[in-house]
Amino acid sequence: MEETQFQELRFTVSPEQSGVRMDRFLAEQCQDLTRSHIQKLIKDGCVTVNGKAVKVSTQTAAGDVVCLQLPEVQELEILPENIPLDIVYEDQDVILVNKPKGMVVHPAAGHTSGTLVNALLYHCRDDLSGINGVLRPGIVHRIDMDTTGILIVCKNDLAHNHIAAQLKEHSIVRRYYALVHGVIREDGVVDAPIGRHPIDRKKMAINHKNGKPAVTHYHVVKQYRNYTWIECRLETGRTHQIRVHMSSIGHPLVGDTVYGPAKCPFALQGQTLHAYVLGFVHPRTGEYMEFQVPLPAYFEALLQKLPV
Repeated sequence: MEETQFQELRFTVSPEQSGVRMDRFLAEQCQDLTRSHIQKLIKDGCVTVNGKAVKVSTQTAAGDVVCLQLPEVQELEILPENIPLDIVYEDQDVILVNKPKGMVVHPAAGHTSGTLVNALLYHCRDDLSGINGVLRPGIVHRIDMDTTGILIVCKNDLAHNHIAAQLKEHSIVRRYYALVHGVIREDGVVDAPIGRHPIDRKKMAINHKNGKPAVTHYHVVKQYRNYTWIECRLETGRTHQIRVHMSSIGHPLVGDTVYGPAKCPFALQGQTLHAYVLGFVHPRTGEYMEFQVPLPAYFEALLQKLPV
């Protein structure tokens, strides 16, 4: 039987962080982990303070050294699958795909097959960058499962590094179409940091204390009686950015039951959000390239039946 390997993380409690429950403290430090996961790790003895095991309810004190041992994730075997792809553009370095609604970008818990990565492994064979490991070969950015539209995948590490650098510099052009609740009268900008929700760790939220900078520009395309069709341009690419930002100003996306009304007035699968433009500098040629994909059929049909 193989011995479990651990990754050790250490944190020193500042005076401002004193008097906080241990699970909450670690949730703020490790924003990729859910609160329930952290609580399980504490109960399993994977968290110590100054070398001693603690409880979930243990409170922090200034100067405490908190040690978290994270068991290394066992890599899944990801198999190629013959899933049709809507390829927008492809060359030796990159492939641009128009992702359909309901498709997960890369394998994760609960989604080990039927993902975009499974389809890419079949289509590209061994021609995908390896920087992000076996679970995310070629993947430099992603869009939500129920968001449709265009994204770029890298076939080699040269392309991956170039595209990742452009994403970091916010120089890649990304425009989305969305349908939101309520009537928006004029264009605007939402400039508000986004981080993990302080209570529901599966959600994101406007978080001025621990959030990362996030900027969304929105433009009114067409007004309807109770809805507005908008175009969003991203300066940053935070998780759920458009969904969180539009909800924060009182205009959640139609169909988004996470950040909007619990009941959707239409028969939809998730939010009405479509990545329709992607522009970037080609990693090999240095040429700026921009691609556009049309609205998906469900989005078009919904717009046609809305009263003006």
